[in-house]
Amino acid sequence: MTEHVDWSEPEAAAVPVAAAVTPADAADAARLVAFGLQPKVQPARDQEYAELLRRYREDPAFARLADAVAAGLGLIVLEVSPRAGMAVTAAEDSVFAVRMGDYARRTSADSGDRFLHGLAHLAVAAMAFPRPEDLADDGYVGRVSVNGVDAFVRQACRRLEERAEEQGENTDPASDAPGLEAAWRIWARRSSTGATKDARRLAGSTTGIVGKAVAFLTDSGFLQRTGDDNGGTYRTTARYQLQVRDMAGSAAMAELLELGVVPVTDGTPTLLPADEADELVADAGLPFHS
Repeated sequence: MTEHVDWSEPEAAAVPVAAAVTPADAADAARLVAFGLQPKVQPARDQEYAELLRRYREDPAFARLADAVAAGLGLIVLEVSPRAGMAVTAAEDSVFAVRMGDYARRTSADSGDRFLHGLAHLAVAAMAFPRPEDLADDGYVGRVSVNGVDAFVRQACRRLEERAEEQGENTDPASDAPGLEAAWRIWARRSSTGATKDARRLAGSTTGIVGKAVAFLTDSGFLQRTGDDNGGTYRTTARYQLQVRDMAGSAAMAELLELGVVPVTDGTPTLLPADEADELVADAGLPFHS
Protein backbone atom coordinates (compact mmCIF):
# COMPACT_ATOMS: atom_id res chain seq x y z
CA MET A 1 0.00 0.00 0.00
CA THR A 2 1.35 3.34 -1.03
CA GLU A 3 1.31 6.04 1.56
CA HIS A 4 -0.26 9.27 0.34
CA VAL A 5 1.69 12.36 1.17
CA ASP A 6 0.05 15.79 1.08
CA TRP A 7 2.33 18.43 -0.37
CA SER A 8 1.72 22.02 0.58
CA GLU A 9 3.34 25.30 -0.38
CA PRO A 10 6.10 26.30 2.00
CA GLU A 11 5.21 29.09 4.29
CA ALA A 12 6.43 32.40 3.02
CA ALA A 13 9.19 33.90 5.08
CA ALA A 14 8.05 36.74 7.19
CA VAL A 15 8.97 40.06 5.59
CA PRO A 16 10.19 42.54 8.15
CA VAL A 17 8.10 45.64 8.19
CA ALA A 18 10.07 48.85 8.36
CA ALA A 19 9.24 50.90 11.36
CA ALA A 20 7.26 53.98 10.51
CA VAL A 21 9.16 57.25 10.55
CA THR A 22 8.06 59.31 13.50
CA PRO A 23 8.12 63.08 13.88
CA ALA A 24 10.86 62.59 16.45
CA ASP A 25 12.97 60.72 13.86
CA ALA A 26 12.50 63.53 11.35
CA ALA A 27 13.43 66.09 13.96
CA ASP A 28 16.60 64.18 14.85
CA ALA A 29 17.57 63.90 11.17
CA ALA A 30 17.02 67.63 10.66
CA ARG A 31 19.02 68.30 13.82
CA LEU A 32 21.95 66.32 12.43
CA VAL A 33 21.82 68.29 9.17
CA ALA A 34 21.71 71.48 11.23
CA PHE A 35 24.92 70.40 12.96
CA GLY A 36 26.42 69.85 9.52
CA LEU A 37 25.65 73.47 8.69
CA GLN A 38 27.61 74.60 11.75
CA PRO A 39 31.14 73.57 10.77
CA LYS A 40 32.74 74.99 13.91
CA VAL A 41 30.78 72.59 16.13
CA GLN A 42 32.93 69.53 16.79
CA PRO A 43 31.37 66.09 17.46
CA ALA A 44 34.02 65.40 20.08
CA ARG A 45 32.79 68.40 22.07
CA ASP A 46 29.04 67.95 21.64
CA GLN A 47 27.42 64.82 23.04
CA GLU A 48 24.17 65.22 21.09
CA TYR A 49 26.07 65.64 17.81
CA ALA A 50 28.20 62.57 18.54
CA GLU A 51 25.11 60.50 19.36
CA LEU A 52 23.35 61.54 16.15
CA LEU A 53 26.46 60.64 14.15
CA ARG A 54 26.54 57.22 15.81
CA ARG A 55 22.88 56.69 14.98
CA TYR A 56 23.50 57.71 11.35
CA ARG A 57 26.29 55.17 11.00
CA GLU A 58 24.47 52.33 12.76
CA ASP A 59 20.86 52.85 11.60
CA PRO A 60 20.49 52.72 7.78
CA ALA A 61 16.89 53.95 7.92
CA PHE A 62 17.90 57.00 9.93
CA ALA A 63 20.83 57.62 7.56
CA ARG A 64 18.48 57.59 4.57
CA LEU A 65 16.17 60.00 6.35
CA ALA A 66 19.01 62.42 7.15
CA ASP A 67 20.27 62.20 3.56
CA ALA A 68 16.76 63.00 2.33
CA VAL A 69 16.53 66.04 4.59
CA ALA A 70 19.89 67.25 3.29
CA ALA A 71 18.87 66.66 -0.34
CA GLY A 72 15.64 68.59 0.21
CA LEU A 73 17.70 71.57 1.34
CA GLY A 74 19.94 71.35 -1.72
CA LEU A 75 22.88 69.95 0.24
CA ILE A 76 25.31 67.24 -0.82
CA VAL A 77 26.61 64.99 1.95
CA LEU A 78 30.37 64.59 1.47
CA GLU A 79 31.10 62.46 4.51
CA VAL A 80 29.62 61.50 7.86
CA SER A 81 32.34 60.52 10.33
CA PRO A 82 33.70 61.36 13.78
CA ARG A 83 36.58 63.30 12.20
CA ALA A 84 34.50 65.51 9.91
CA GLY A 85 31.06 65.34 11.48
CA MET A 86 28.30 65.62 8.90
CA ALA A 87 30.22 67.40 6.17
CA VAL A 88 27.91 68.93 3.58
CA THR A 89 28.34 71.24 0.62
CA ALA A 90 25.66 73.28 -1.10
CA ALA A 91 24.46 72.35 -4.56
CA GLU A 92 24.25 75.16 -7.10
CA ASP A 93 20.48 75.59 -6.62
CA SER A 94 20.60 75.46 -2.83
CA VAL A 95 19.58 78.42 -0.69
CA PHE A 96 22.85 77.82 1.16
CA ALA A 97 25.01 78.23 -1.96
CA VAL A 98 27.52 81.07 -1.80
CA ARG A 99 28.08 82.93 -5.07
CA MET A 100 31.52 84.27 -5.86
CA GLY A 101 29.94 87.46 -7.15
CA ASP A 102 28.16 88.03 -3.83
CA TYR A 103 31.33 87.20 -1.89
CA ALA A 104 33.41 89.63 -3.97
CA ARG A 105 30.86 92.42 -3.54
CA ARG A 106 30.93 91.94 0.23
CA THR A 107 34.72 92.11 0.32
CA SER A 108 35.47 94.79 -2.26
CA ALA A 109 33.85 97.79 -3.87
CA ASP A 110 35.41 96.86 -7.21
CA SER A 111 33.38 94.14 -8.93
CA GLY A 112 36.35 93.47 -11.21
CA ASP A 113 38.19 92.01 -8.23
CA ARG A 114 36.02 88.87 -8.23
CA PHE A 115 38.70 87.20 -10.37
CA LEU A 116 41.31 87.99 -7.74
CA HIS A 117 39.15 86.68 -4.89
CA GLY A 118 38.52 83.50 -6.85
CA LEU A 119 42.24 83.11 -7.56
CA ALA A 120 43.04 83.60 -3.86
CA HIS A 121 40.72 80.75 -2.87
CA LEU A 122 42.11 78.57 -5.63
CA ALA A 123 45.68 79.27 -4.49
CA VAL A 124 44.90 78.51 -0.83
CA ALA A 125 43.48 75.13 -1.87
CA ALA A 126 46.45 74.35 -4.12
CA MET A 127 48.98 75.24 -1.44
CA ALA A 128 47.12 73.39 1.29
CA PHE A 129 46.98 70.14 -0.71
CA PRO A 130 49.67 70.35 -3.41
CA ARG A 131 49.68 66.63 -4.34
CA PRO A 132 46.89 64.17 -5.13
CA GLU A 133 48.19 61.90 -2.37
CA ASP A 134 47.73 64.73 0.14
CA LEU A 135 44.04 64.84 -0.70
CA ALA A 136 43.78 61.05 -0.47
CA ASP A 137 45.38 60.88 2.98
CA ASP A 138 42.75 61.50 5.67
CA GLY A 139 45.50 62.23 8.19
CA TYR A 140 47.19 64.93 6.11
CA VAL A 141 47.09 68.47 7.50
CA GLY A 142 47.94 71.31 5.15
CA ARG A 143 49.42 74.59 6.34
CA VAL A 144 49.32 77.98 4.63
CA SER A 145 50.11 81.60 5.41
CA VAL A 146 48.75 84.82 3.93
CA ASN A 147 52.15 86.03 2.70
CA GLY A 148 52.99 82.56 1.44
CA VAL A 149 49.83 82.36 -0.66
CA ASP A 150 50.48 85.81 -2.12
CA ALA A 151 54.08 84.87 -2.98
CA PHE A 152 52.86 81.61 -4.50
CA VAL A 153 50.37 83.41 -6.75
CA ARG A 154 53.02 85.90 -7.83
CA GLN A 155 55.31 83.02 -8.70
CA ALA A 156 52.49 81.49 -10.74
CA CYS A 157 52.00 84.90 -12.40
CA ARG A 158 55.63 84.93 -13.50
CA ARG A 159 55.26 81.41 -14.88
CA LEU A 160 52.15 82.38 -16.83
CA GLU A 161 53.85 85.49 -18.20
CA GLU A 162 56.83 83.43 -19.33
CA ARG A 163 54.51 80.95 -21.02
CA ALA A 164 52.64 83.76 -22.80
CA GLU A 165 55.88 85.28 -24.06
CA GLU A 166 57.19 81.92 -25.26
CA GLN A 167 54.00 81.32 -27.21
CA GLY A 168 54.02 84.85 -28.59
CA GLU A 169 50.67 85.68 -27.02
CA ASN A 170 49.41 89.16 -26.29
CA THR A 171 50.57 89.96 -22.76
CA ASP A 172 47.87 92.58 -22.24
CA PRO A 173 44.55 91.12 -23.42
CA ALA A 174 41.04 92.25 -22.57
CA SER A 175 40.27 92.19 -18.87
CA ASP A 176 37.32 89.85 -19.42
CA ALA A 177 39.49 87.05 -20.81
CA PRO A 178 38.62 83.69 -19.24
CA GLY A 179 40.64 81.58 -16.84
CA LEU A 180 43.87 82.39 -15.09
CA GLU A 181 45.20 84.30 -18.09
CA ALA A 182 43.07 87.30 -17.10
CA ALA A 183 43.55 87.16 -13.35
CA TRP A 184 47.34 86.82 -13.21
CA ARG A 185 47.97 90.13 -14.97
CA ILE A 186 45.74 92.01 -12.54
CA TRP A 187 47.32 90.26 -9.54
CA ALA A 188 50.88 90.95 -10.71
CA ARG A 189 50.16 94.67 -11.05
CA ARG A 190 48.37 94.98 -7.72
CA SER A 191 50.34 96.06 -4.63
CA SER A 192 50.97 93.37 -2.03
CA THR A 193 50.11 95.53 0.99
CA GLY A 194 49.02 98.96 -0.18
CA ALA A 195 50.60 102.33 0.41
CA THR A 196 49.67 103.19 3.99
CA LYS A 197 52.34 104.81 6.14
CA ASP A 198 52.42 101.91 8.56
CA ALA A 199 52.50 99.32 5.75
CA ARG A 200 49.09 98.00 6.80
CA ARG A 201 47.61 95.79 4.16
CA LEU A 202 44.68 97.38 2.40
CA ALA A 203 41.55 95.41 1.56
CA GLY A 204 42.25 95.81 -2.15
CA SER A 205 45.88 94.71 -1.90
CA THR A 206 46.72 91.13 -2.77
CA THR A 207 47.55 90.18 0.82
CA GLY A 208 44.32 91.90 1.84
CA ILE A 209 42.41 89.74 -0.63
CA VAL A 210 44.15 86.58 0.63
CA GLY A 211 43.42 87.69 4.19
CA LYS A 212 39.72 87.94 3.35
CA ALA A 213 39.82 84.48 1.80
CA VAL A 214 41.42 82.76 4.79
CA ALA A 215 39.18 84.66 7.22
CA PHE A 216 36.12 83.40 5.32
CA LEU A 217 37.48 79.86 5.29
CA THR A 218 38.19 80.07 9.02
CA ASP A 219 34.68 81.33 9.77
CA SER A 220 33.34 78.47 7.63
CA GLY A 221 35.25 75.86 9.63
CA PHE A 222 37.64 75.01 6.78
CA LEU A 223 40.80 76.51 8.33
CA GLN A 224 42.05 77.08 11.86
CA ARG A 225 44.33 80.01 12.66
CA THR A 226 47.59 78.91 14.27
CA GLY A 227 49.65 82.10 14.51
CA ASP A 228 50.42 85.62 13.32
CA ASP A 229 53.63 84.97 11.38
CA ASN A 230 53.76 85.75 7.66
CA GLY A 231 50.52 87.70 7.76
CA GLY A 232 48.71 84.89 9.59
CA THR A 233 49.25 81.12 9.52
CA TYR A 234 46.54 78.49 9.23
CA ARG A 235 46.02 74.73 9.25
CA THR A 236 43.41 72.79 7.32
CA THR A 237 40.48 70.85 8.76
CA ALA A 238 38.93 67.58 7.61
CA ARG A 239 36.02 69.52 6.14
CA TYR A 240 38.33 71.60 3.98
CA GLN A 241 40.05 68.49 2.67
CA LEU A 242 36.65 67.12 1.64
CA GLN A 243 35.76 70.41 -0.06
CA VAL A 244 39.03 70.48 -2.00
CA ARG A 245 38.52 66.88 -3.07
CA ASP A 246 35.14 67.92 -4.41
CA MET A 247 36.61 70.67 -6.60
CA ALA A 248 40.00 69.20 -7.47
CA GLY A 249 38.90 68.32 -11.01
CA SER A 250 37.86 71.88 -11.90
CA ALA A 251 39.44 73.41 -14.97
CA ALA A 252 40.96 76.32 -13.04
CA MET A 253 42.51 74.02 -10.44
CA ALA A 254 43.98 71.81 -13.16
CA GLU A 255 45.39 74.85 -14.96
CA LEU A 256 47.10 76.09 -11.81
CA LEU A 257 48.54 72.67 -11.00
CA GLU A 258 49.91 72.24 -14.49
CA LEU A 259 52.16 75.27 -13.99
CA GLY A 260 54.36 73.09 -11.76
CA VAL A 261 54.97 75.89 -9.26
CA VAL A 262 56.45 74.77 -5.93
CA PRO A 263 54.80 76.30 -2.84
CA VAL A 264 57.13 78.91 -1.39
CA THR A 265 56.45 78.05 2.25
CA ASP A 266 57.48 74.41 1.96
CA GLY A 267 59.94 72.95 -0.51
CA THR A 268 58.98 69.35 0.17
CA PRO A 269 55.71 68.86 -1.76
CA THR A 270 55.45 69.57 -5.46
CA LEU A 271 52.38 70.72 -7.33
CA LEU A 272 51.46 68.05 -9.83
CA PRO A 273 48.37 67.47 -11.99
CA ALA A 274 45.96 64.89 -10.64
CA ASP A 275 46.43 61.36 -11.90
CA GLU A 276 43.96 60.51 -14.67
CA ALA A 277 42.89 57.47 -12.67
CA ASP A 278 41.72 59.60 -9.75
CA GLU A 279 37.96 59.97 -9.65
CA LEU A 280 37.56 63.68 -9.01
CA VAL A 281 34.39 65.69 -9.37
CA ALA A 282 34.67 68.12 -12.27
CA ASP A 283 33.33 71.66 -12.30
CA ALA A 284 32.64 71.77 -8.56
CA GLY A 285 33.31 75.00 -6.70
CA LEU A 286 35.21 75.67 -3.50
CA PRO A 287 33.20 76.89 -1.78
CA PHE A 288 31.40 79.02 -4.34
CA HIS A 289 29.20 78.70 -7.40
CA SER A 290 29.64 80.96 -10.40
